[in-house]
Amino acid sequence: MITTLDIGGAERLMVDLLPLLNNNGNEVELLLFNGLETPFKRELVNKGIHVNQLSYWKGITHHYEVYNPINIIKLRKYLKKYDIIHTHNTACQLYVPLAATLFGVSNKLVTTEHNTVNKRRNLNWFRVVDRWMYSKYSAVVCVSEQTAANIKSYIGDLCGIKTIINGINIDRFLKPIADISKKNDYMISMIAAFRKQKDHETLLRAMALLPDDYKLQLVGQDFENRVPSLKVLCHELGIEDRVLFLGPRSDIPNILENSDIAVLSSHWEGFGLSAVEAMAAGRPLIATDVGGLRDVVKGAGVLFPHGDSKTLAQKIQWLCENPDEYRAVARRCQARAQQYDISIMAQKYSDLYKSLVK
Repeated sequence: MITTLDIGGAERLMVDLLPLLNNNGNEVELLLFNGLETPFKRELVNKGIHVNQLSYWKGITHHYEVYNPINIIKLRKYLKKYDIIHTHNTACQLYVPLAATLFGVSNKLVTTEHNTVNKRRNLNWFRVVDRWMYSKYSAVVCVSEQTAANIKSYIGDLCGIKTIINGINIDRFLKPIADISKKNDYMISMIAAFRKQKDHETLLRAMALLPDDYKLQLVGQDFENRVPSLKVLCHELGIEDRVLFLGPRSDIPNILENSDIAVLSSHWEGFGLSAVEAMAAGRPLIATDVGGLRDVVKGAGVLFPHGDSKTLAQKIQWLCENPDEYRAVARRCQARAQQYDISIMAQKYSDLYKSLVK
């Protein structure tokens, strides 16, 4: 169960993971709070996964629609159909235990925690609600060790907290390592939804410190209307003719193939699926040194201090102008990505489900 199948990391995970779970002896369906037609939804249906929906809203999902209490009532017809109900995203995480308690449903509940932090944790009074919510789950799956450590610090070490590292469809992204020595212009890419979690501003300021033959493309959906202010920043920095806003795209492997370097500039990350995708594509990854992301990148890609645009610019230019270093980092990244094949993740989820219903 997830709120939507808009373009995003958790949503991409549904598209890649659910068919594998189906093939591992599970009978899997997906329930969306918002059944809006999207490329991800069509792709999942084409892979043979039945998709249910509570409602259908056009346009970007608003908080009121996602958190409308009527969704708790609508959940009733679905809760008793399944042995296990697995939730993603806050609205689903909260409303399923509420509905299960209200209607006396005793299915096994599983949830995945995708981030090291979230806005709820800034509200001291909400900790009581979160402790109750998480206690209703038979398993709370964290996508990285840092995510698990943070949630244990927040609500205590509940017996159901487990770590299953995220994964990607490696074969979908594998590409030859680029020959940077023959480049005249350099293309930098950041693939990330426009949310407060992502630090696009630092990357734009780094671009302003780079020569004019460095171009940037930003890929992702603007969930929080951040693009207009970022375009104003581009104008102020004098780089508007070197930055492309491509919006949400479903052809990420092609985007990466036509990139020289991938950057993931973030304020925080639970894991960073787009980081692994870039590494699998044989592109050097430069990422912010924050928990969750650090676990994935350290020792393979390149890390820079949070918010340090000068260091980020230096590392981008250093890689592009030193082909031997570029190839070495790219090879390490591609080797690291092999550890995150989604088939490993799918097997661990299948084992977890079987242990809960045995």
